[in-house]
Amino acid sequence: MKIENTKAQMRKGVLEYCILSILKDDDAYVAEILGTLKDAKMLVVEGTIYPLLTRLKNAGLLSYRWEESTSGPPRKYYGLTETGKLFLKELNTTWEELQNAVNLVTKQKKK
Repeated sequence: MKIENTKAQMRKGVLEYCILSILKDDDAYVAEILGTLKDAKMLVVEGTIYPLLTRLKNAGLLSYRWEESTSGPPRKYYGLTETGKLFLKELNTTWEELQNAVNLVTKQKKK
C-alpha cells in the first residue's frame, strides 16, 4: 500500500470543507482559492476544483458573480449562500468532533 494514495484520499475528504472555509469571509475566484490551498500545502489542480465548485453551486451552497478584471478576462467570484453558511457551521462542529475523536484514538494532544 502506498502512503501517497492514503494521503491524497485524506486531503480529498476535507477539500470541500476547506473551500467553504476559504469563502466564509469573502468571495474569491479560482486562482485565489487555489493559492490559499497551495499555501496550506493542500495540493489541488484546476481539474479537481472546477467540478467541486460546480457541485457546491448546484447544491445551493455557493453562488457566483462575474467581475471585470483589469489584467485579463472577467473573473468568476464564488461566495457562500445563506445555506452554505449554515452548512459550513455544521461542518465546523463535525470537524471539531472528528478531530477530538481522532486525537483520542491516536493519543494526540490537542494544541
